[in-house]
Amino acid sequence: MTPMSTYLVTGGAGFIGSHLAEELASRGHTVRIADSLATGNRRNIAHIPDAEFRQGDLADLDFARDVVAGCEYVLHQAALPSVARSVVDPVTAHRANVDGTLNVLVASREAGVKRVVFAGSSSVYGDAPVLPKRETMPVNPMSPYALQKAMGEQYLQLFTALYGLSGVSTRYFNVFGPRQDPSSPYSGVISQFATALLQNRPPTIYGDGEQTRDFTYVANVVDGVLRACEMPDANGQVFNVATGGRISLNELFQRMKAIVGASVEPVYTAARLGDVRHSQADIGKAKEVFAYEPRVSLEEGLARTIDWYRAETPAEVG
Repeated sequence: MTPMSTYLVTGGAGFIGSHLAEELASRGHTVRIADSLATGNRRNIAHIPDAEFRQGDLADLDFARDVVAGCEYVLHQAALPSVARSVVDPVTAHRANVDGTLNVLVASREAGVKRVVFAGSSSVYGDAPVLPKRETMPVNPMSPYALQKAMGEQYLQLFTALYGLSGVSTRYFNVFGPRQDPSSPYSGVISQFATALLQNRPPTIYGDGEQTRDFTYVANVVDGVLRACEMPDANGQVFNVATGGRISLNELFQRMKAIVGASVEPVYTAARLGDVRHSQADIGKAKEVFAYEPRVSLEEGLARTIDWYRAETPAEVG
């Protein structure tokens, strides 16, 4: 990355976006954050005083043009990031995840942005039994959210091929870490487990808990996205950004329970529509093209995350 560049982080007041903005600011870059605050929160970026914040809806093309103008790089993280929410309300999800993305691409092309990095999702792979998931596999969306993310990737590749806009898609696999909001019914399972365990109350597991996920600590994602942003050879391509492992929700719960020292057990309920059974990334392509390597293990990431929630959560244990 060019020293002292100007970056736009869309969704920068959200979970992953705020970590990207924080890292960019720490490296001395100029950071602009655009967020509607539909799921983001100003408190996530209160510790980044030098970042410029603009509130608005990227599904409004004029707002997208305004926030992209003057930026050299665009890290497009803004989305309504939930399979379950998209099943309940596909129209609102489409507006945020497709219309917003198209507007960012139009604005980036017009502004001469050097590169756009799009936050993709492992949900595009669907429930294909082959593990690990490789970027060469066909997409098989099982939810509106997954379809919308696949459309975002394809729009970016189209803009790269048709208009010469430099773009990369990074597919995330169950990212977790500090600042992930546990209060939403659509939030990540680790944030919900952490807050429940710290309050010694039983969390809910959808299904039998034997479904597996490639849980990825947020610092690994930040590193992968910024590597994808700076590597010329990544242009026009899609990359898995994850750890390459997998763990069942049942095993995950027991590990977190041991870290916290809680005594509760989970409550099981019906599986959610659109959820895939197993997910695991092949990260070989990212390793080869931009030397990506997970820096923080699952165990270390869980410990850091629980420490953060312990400081944030009214706790009865630990």
